[in-house]
Amino acid sequence: MDPKRKAITAAVVGTALGVGGLVVVAMPATAGDAPVLPQVSAEELVQSTLNAKPPAFDGKVKVSNDLGLPQVGGAMPGVSALDVDSAQVSTDGAGKSKISLTEGSSQQTIVRNGQTVWEYNSKDNSATKITVPAELAKEHQDKAEAVDPATVASELLGKVRESSTIAVDGTASVANRAAYELVLTPKPTERTLLREIRVAIDEQTRMPLRVTVLANGTSAPAFEASFSEINFAAQPASNFEFTPPKGAKVTEKTAEVDPKNRELAEQAKSEIKVVGDGWDTAITGKIPADALAKAGEAKDEQGRQVDPKALLSRFAKPVSGAWGSGWLVTTKVGSGVLTDDGRYAAGAVPEQVLFEALAAK
Repeated sequence: MDPKRKAITAAVVGTALGVGGLVVVAMPATAGDAPVLPQVSAEELVQSTLNAKPPAFDGKVKVSNDLGLPQVGGAMPGVSALDVDSAQVSTDGAGKSKISLTEGSSQQTIVRNGQTVWEYNSKDNSATKITVPAELAKEHQDKAEAVDPATVASELLGKVRESSTIAVDGTASVANRAAYELVLTPKPTERTLLREIRVAIDEQTRMPLRVTVLANGTSAPAFEASFSEINFAAQPASNFEFTPPKGAKVTEKTAEVDPKNRELAEQAKSEIKVVGDGWDTAITGKIPADALAKAGEAKDEQGRQVDPKALLSRFAKPVSGAWGSGWLVTTKVGSGVLTDDGRYAAGAVPEQVLFEALAAK
């Protein structure tokens, strides 16, 4: 999966959930006897997890999902599916990281070492060495952390704990590690499409090892992200060095923000409004006119002109109300509305919540 596709996927699903950062999830842990662990309160478990220092480790993440995302072919790959099969994750616990994403027979590798980021795609044997100025470092770090269950779970705990009923629901074995099962359930006042979030937390390190999200009306997880293997140990420096394979096409560049793109990003950011909090948070905003114009000029993989409205009609339904008119996309875990004049609203909520958010002044 190319970096742009990964970034679009993260943005679409993270925004649609309205709880931030939840991008990839994985296979259930292997069945077995639940380990016997000392009792711990739910609040103590949450607090110790949020306060834990990230350890050095190397692990494999298995990936699957049942989001109910629309299939729209190659024209909008970020929306069509979260289709990473697995990921290998390594970190020194102090900022250096290596992520290898496997999709079918191809692999994308992202190595971060200080202000140098390598991105390699085996599909076309291409590598890019990026020197990242300090002010842009977080953008590239976020891309690599999108598949890490520990990062995902900590983000979720911080955002929905106050609007949740939290309990410790026994123990589990994940990647041959003893873990507590923490369950977050939305309070009755929360209007959300999600039923509960389960986080398996390592008993020794307090690092989340598995995240499971269940939607209303379904028994199987909408998605899950889980380490199938993990080794907590200091990582060799060679893990965070990258040498392009023989014959690879290598490009070197310094990460820069185009002033025009920065202006568009700042304009879009200024339009963003958070309506509500916790599970029934809705994010509203407006797509800059220039960005809408560029969407109208987009072409598919065969170089054919893409008609945005024709594309929307394939996976969205027309809706209207006091807020105006537009298109509604629904999945098992969230919904989103794009109005005809470029406004949008998204969240892990029923459509009515989005309509109310769009109508709010």
